[in-house]
Amino acid sequence: MRIGVLCSGGDAPGMNPCLRSIVRTACISDIGMEVYGIRHGYEGLLTEEFYPGENGTPIMGIRSVSGLSKVGGTILKSSRSKRFQDPSGVKQAVKVLQKYGFDALITIGGNGTQKGAIDLNAAWDGQVIGIPGTIDNDLYGSDFTIGFATAVHTAVEAVDKLRDTAGSHELMFFVEVMGRHCGDIALSTAIASGAEIACIPEAEESPERIVAKLKKIKDDGKVSVLAIVAEGDESGGAYAMQKTLQEAGNPFESRAVVLGHVLRGGSPVAADRILASELGNYAVSALLQGETGKMVGKIKNELVLTPLEECVHKHRTVDADQLRLLQIVAS
Repeated sequence: MRIGVLCSGGDAPGMNPCLRSIVRTACISDIGMEVYGIRHGYEGLLTEEFYPGENGTPIMGIRSVSGLSKVGGTILKSSRSKRFQDPSGVKQAVKVLQKYGFDALITIGGNGTQKGAIDLNAAWDGQVIGIPGTIDNDLYGSDFTIGFATAVHTAVEAVDKLRDTAGSHELMFFVEVMGRHCGDIALSTAIASGAEIACIPEAEESPERIVAKLKKIKDDGKVSVLAIVAEGDESGGAYAMQKTLQEAGNPFESRAVVLGHVLRGGSPVAADRILASELGNYAVSALLQGETGKMVGKIKNELVLTPLEECVHKHRTVDADQLRLLQIVAS
């Protein structure tokens, strides 16, 4: 069996450990599996760009993935392909897969990546298995996605530093984190960092109500405040929220900070390394069982397979218990 592996869309800490697990699971298989790393995602598939493997071939062996557990980003590189989004691009991708005799394709990435996997699964007679690799944690079919834990860890480290400055200058900081359609990063960061406010897409709150809370906080003697804002919040992000609350009577002098792409970088934390290894191994096992058109995930500590259509079209929401917890600990 010849397997292609690609990473597409935004990179996430843990993609490399996932690739390592896929390659090593395939290498010890009894049925002679080969893994080809496809560089630059779907665009690299269209241009037939493969990762240099061993012995002058594109086949990735056990040694070609040594040391990847601790490495952030993805050695396969990633991209977004406009050409692949067109039906003609999908047809061209199928031709490439057939040309090189691929039997299966594993796609590591987020929502857009798995949408592409759906298109390929419909147009190609090979097997397609998706793996959730995105810091946003917004894919239905897994409690956590690869990269989420590291992104939260990175955000909390940054917010802890901002807390020192906020206290020194008696400021309020609006800290924007990634999360276009899911507020998990913002919510988890707020709880872990002791922030007073979290602004996320799933829980709308009026500027007047937030300002009322801030006035009470100040009346109670607090001199510095942290608000964690998801980029997809209805406010429009940290700078927009800062302006809106200032106009609504925010009693604190404030600053806005956008953490942005820094959340995607860095060595993956242990939780992401373990999850990535589990899902990479399970993806290969799913192919051996004849599965296709599904995404591997982990729900309530059980490895599961979910149809790709559900993963993409069903909306994963934040944990309501965590929302309640934030209200309590930030009171």
